[in-house]
Amino acid sequence: MHKLKVTAEKIDGYCNQPILVGDSFVVDGGKILIPQGGHICMWALQSMMPIFPLLQRAQPDKGDWTAKSGQVFVCPDPRGCVHYRIERISQT
Repeated sequence: MHKLKVTAEKIDGYCNQPILVGDSFVVDGGKILIPQGGHICMWALQSMMPIFPLLQRAQPDKGDWTAKSGQVFVCPDPRGCVHYRIERISQT
């Protein structure tokens, strides 16, 4: 399985959490690792969670879109519109 790094890349509105550009966390299997003093928006997290197992797969099939690192996800909050980059950082 791949570890994933999720980074706030751009904010097109107002995030009241507040998530800031550059904030990140790591997904390692079923664990979420947050840097000390950091936090995660639970609304964005619950929307991203279904895609984590797909991007963590060890060997996606040839031509599978999940093989591309750097997938972009936009928070579902219409006022916040936080853009997150989800990328593979290592294989466990």
